Amino acid sequence: MTDRYAVFGNPVAQSKSPMIHARFAQECGQDLTYEKILAPVDGFAAALQAFRDAGGKGCNVTAPFKLDAFGLATEMTDDARLAGSANTLRFTENGINAHNTDGVGLVRDIEVNLGVPLKGKRVLFLGAGGAVRGALLPFLKAEPATLALLNRSPEKAETLITMMADFGTVSLCDPDKSDGFDIILNGTSSSLTGACPALPDGVFDGCALSYDLTYGKGLTPFLQAAKAAAVPHLADGVGMLVEQAAESFAWWRGIKPGTRDIIRDMTVPLE
Repeated sequence: MTDRYAVFGNPVAQSKSPMIHARFAQECGQDLTYEKILAPVDGFAAALQAFRDAGGKGCNVTAPFKLDAFGLATEMTDDARLAGSANTLRFTENGINAHNTDGVGLVRDIEVNLGVPLKGKRVLFLGAGGAVRGALLPFLKAEPATLALLNRSPEKAETLITMMADFGTVSLCDPDKSDGFDIILNGTSSSLTGACPALPDGVFDGCALSYDLTYGKGLTPFLQAAKAAAVPHLADGVGMLVEQAAESFAWWRGIKPGTRDIIRDMTVPLE
């Protein structure tokens, strides 16, 4: 019997997940379907239950439902718990298991696909929203020398720093100066609106990799600023997108698909 999976969102028409998971299933010889489900903004729980009642095995969850998905979980992984949100659900006889694969996918893209080890590196995240929150635990596990946050609202960043205290040290970056970072990641929503996040003077000095978590936008204003500062390596979030999907697929099916060919096919040149 063919197993059913889906991605829930609003909007969801733009999602690349069905294409990605169809390729994973073909590669791994898995009998499954994967569809897009547009859930009402105030009706996620009902839409999810309807999908589960119809035989759904699990799903991915995108904006604006990641917090709702987390709230419906009866069990959750540490990645979901610390992120405070879930992008992957698995249905069991006893309830709903929740996971967050975003951070793991991002770390894998940087270390494996881009060939940049995080251990011993000085890392700066711009932003303190859900994407950054979900990445902190996987990044701490990779043992960077420094993991810092710079956010328009310092109080929000300080909340995340306190949350992570039992797992490692996350610091607050001084917006008026930069101590030098090897890797700088834009986790704000600025690239979706064509804006550039506020950047301290000299923040790119010595930077080896600038990474925008937004994907498919080409050379975003953040990456343009990095390029102008002669940062040698620029990347967007297409690898993160595919790698987090592969982590979800493996969590559901117990088999890890390859990702390199899909990332290559989906990459938009940064020009």
